[in-house]
Amino acid sequence: MATLRQLEYLVTVVDEGSFTKAADLLHVTQPALSHQIRTLERSAGGPLLERLPRTVRLTPTGRAMLPHARAALADAERARCAARQAAGLEVGELQIATLYSVTLGVLPGALRRWRQTHPDVGIRLFEHRHTDELVEAMNAGEADLAVGPEPSNWSGVTRTLGTEELVVVVASDDPAATGDTVKLQELADRAWVHYAPGHGLADVLDRACALAGFEPRIAVRTEQTAAAPALAAAGLGPALVPDNILDTVLPRGGHVLRPDPPVRRTLTAYTRGEPDPLAAAFIDLLVWGDHAAGTRR
Repeated sequence: MATLRQLEYLVTVVDEGSFTKAADLLHVTQPALSHQIRTLERSAGGPLLERLPRTVRLTPTGRAMLPHARAALADAERARCAARQAAGLEVGELQIATLYSVTLGVLPGALRRWRQTHPDVGIRLFEHRHTDELVEAMNAGEADLAVGPEPSNWSGVTRTLGTEELVVVVASDDPAATGDTVKLQELADRAWVHYAPGHGLADVLDRACALAGFEPRIAVRTEQTAAAPALAAAGLGPALVPDNILDTVLPRGGHVLRPDPPVRRTLTAYTRGEPDPLAAAFIDLLVWGDHAAGTRR
């Protein structure tokens, strides 16, 4: 039967890509680490890792075990925190999985209010690029709750927070910067500031343009949500960004246009089961906060 220590060894080897680096991080000898991995492999019924010259690679059996190993370690950490909290040794930590764009837009105000009412509760954020990654991480037990676009086929508890508006940012001297609204069809011949493949907002932009009858040409791709409006304001092309990030990242020289018809996505908070009291309190704060609809004031 696998032990938590063996699961920790497996996860660390995978994350570090090396037995040597993992052994250093875990403060064990490499032979001891290898022995524990072999013991875990015997328990699993086959090899979990393929040893390559410069790295390690998960076998199909290893890929099947890894998310369960991460979930078991996350559950053990939450159990430890709960026990220490009950013993008066610490006041707890709320773990939140989310998207980078949500961290920029929705969460800063919510976390400020949370610290005012729960100053002794720590917050740990796990940030992801795409909703699919976020859902996968939650299924693996990464965090207490997730905040992001509505997940499909989620078997746990989901609560709607509101609707997030997306807007188009262009340079102030752009030909389109003559009003407050724009039809995306009017920008069909433009090259856009796009997002890297795998970034959730890349899908949002592609869908919005498809509904408007065109496929966006690409001027530049960025991994960073906050970089998109800056690049647009610099004149590289229009960018589609969540409206609620602009109080933080709208650069000088940027002009904001609201798409007609609007481009929106529903934001939710979701948990694997019924949320514990801390998670439930944070979700209530999100629902009732003045940012809940995701609209910039």
